[in-house]
Amino acid sequence: MKNYLGIYIGRMEPGERPDQATMVRGMTAWHKWMADHAASVVTSGGPLGKTKKIGNDGIADIRNRMTGYIIVQADSHEAAAKLFEGHPHFSIFPGDSVEVMECLPIPSLP
Repeated sequence: MKNYLGIYIGRMEPGERPDQATMVRGMTAWHKWMADHAASVVTSGGPLGKTKKIGNDGIADIRNRMTGYIIVQADSHEAAAKLFEGHPHFSIFPGDSVEVMECLPIPSLP
């Protein structure tokens, strides 16, 4: 089994929130998804806040579309991706998608 990082991608503007009925319906479905997939969840993650970019130019406030994260465990990249089919993030909430990538080991020194 390998670990995979799931990044929730949003489409709302910063500070925008779904209406209360959508929040309740979405969070109820999200909690059910978490319970149904509990054996695969390594780290439940959570929402993401404002972003700062740090590079050779210094530190800058930026915007991206990442809204949250989770780490799951699966036998393959395909199996990890399938965990998120129909996920409440995009089937109920106004989220756009979930991106899934393998968490690779840190390379050792030669």
